[in-house]
Amino acid sequence: MNLRRDVFQALADPTRRSILLLLASQSMTAGAIASNFDSARPTVSKHIQILSECDLLKKDRKGREIYYELNVTKMKIVDDWMNQFRTIWQNRFNNLDQVLLTIKKNEK
Repeated sequence: MNLRRDVFQALADPTRRSILLLLASQSMTAGAIASNFDSARPTVSKHIQILSECDLLKKDRKGREIYYELNVTKMKIVDDWMNQFRTIWQNRFNNLDQVLLTIKKNEK
């Protein structure tokens, strides 16, 4: 059964974020991914399953091995959504800079 999970719920877990960082540079098997963690392999496999269910990972079968890689298309969608907040906060920081400059000028 392939459940569709919420991407942001998947990203909320630090182990899953670490898996994504590992896969950002190269594709890896589940065993290779698990070797980077102190958790049991089934625990890491469950994290991989959750990331796959929300399309953050793609699978590539090579012989008997399955290699996991980052789904950059899905990550771009997440980044686009997050960019709204970057823009809002950048505008707020810029406004704060202006207020602080005005206060500093008035103190002189």
